[in-house]
Amino acid sequence: MKKTFSLTHKKIKPARVAEGIRCEINRYLKRERRRELPEGKDFWDFDCRYGATEAEAKTIHVTELNASVMAAEAANLGSCYIEILRKAAKRTKKPE
Repeated sequence: MKKTFSLTHKKIKPARVAEGIRCEINRYLKRERRRELPEGKDFWDFDCRYGATEAEAKTIHVTELNASVMAAEAANLGSCYIEILRKAAKRTKKPE
């Protein structure tokens, strides 16, 4: 998913718009995790980028997406860019 979300609406409060964006992101992640994995892979990993615009987007961890949307709402940004790309990955053992 590569999408620029608008955080403003003339009838809906910004907090509700941000909540809708978070719900859409969570639905997308849930849907992508249900896809069938390629052989030899354990889980779906996600490469995520976030920024006010596509040019300013920086790499973040998937767990930071909700906090980033809330920060954009608190900063009164007009829009935010979110990019989520899935990739199959294999779990590795933790080093001792």
